[in-house]
Amino acid sequence: MSPPQRCSIVIRAFNEEKNIERLFRGISQQTLKQVEVILVDSGSTDSTIDIANQFGAKVISIPPERFSFGYSLNCGIEEAAGELIVIASAHVYPLYSDWLARLLAPFENSQIALTYGKQRGSENTLFSEHQVFAQWYPEESVVEQQHPFCNNANAAIRRDLWKLHPYDETLSGLEDIEWANYMIGAGHAIAYVADAEVVHIHNESPRKVYNRYRREAMAFKRIFPEERFSFLDFSRLCLTNIGSDFWHALKQGKLVNNFASIFWFRTMQFWGTYQGFQHPGLLTSQLRKTFYYPRKLNPGEQNHEKRKAKPVIYNDES
Repeated sequence: MSPPQRCSIVIRAFNEEKNIERLFRGISQQTLKQVEVILVDSGSTDSTIDIANQFGAKVISIPPERFSFGYSLNCGIEEAAGELIVIASAHVYPLYSDWLARLLAPFENSQIALTYGKQRGSENTLFSEHQVFAQWYPEESVVEQQHPFCNNANAAIRRDLWKLHPYDETLSGLEDIEWANYMIGAGHAIAYVADAEVVHIHNESPRKVYNRYRREAMAFKRIFPEERFSFLDFSRLCLTNIGSDFWHALKQGKLVNNFASIFWFRTMQFWGTYQGFQHPGLLTSQLRKTFYYPRKLNPGEQNHEKRKAKPVIYNDES
């Protein structure tokens, strides 16, 4: 499963010394070798840059006041030599040695503009965040997805198409969805690759969860101005997702330890979304289901086939 073109990995970071070494170690154990790694740093004051230098990454520094998700990506991709650009958050790490090969394989189809892979939480991830990951990133791949949902924590794009349409530097988030939406409108396709799996570490306070979903809702409204999110939407989706999380937690014997976090996470998620939209109305489209609706109340969890790829070995694991 070899990629058709050269690859560069662009990583955005700010004070990520606790997490970024795992990502670099995971990259070093991939079956796909000779990849260029570029770190776009927006003013780190810890050892993030030192760690990147130890692993031979090319470091690009941008002033914190210039930061936006789109701007930092554009700076990194501008300096990249690869024809395929892998985009990874500084606080993700791959689980298997074929992560890159799997993520890039769909580009053998010349119509594919973007691919994105599965994300899962760590042992410290909040229960509701685990549920979000399971809803957004299913176990089955989608060869040609019909809606623009994707996520730049674990994605790849064609650099030649980026030249035609760079990331929107004015958005407060969801620059990935804006780019995917544009490419679908231009006749290209995107692919979801379930086997291109990473762990995504989120250890956020209620305020940070609120701010994340608020800025994403603001961006969503910019990208899709016809969409709305009312107080009724906030109330209904908050209650249904809390109920779904309680049900899943009870089924797994985890409700007592996660009761409080389920309540505040879902409340902050949808209150932030409501505040980001700022006016009443209704959301439509498949994106609404992807972003907001709870997991189905399945009677049992799936049994997943054991992967044949070699797991990535980290020194802090037994």
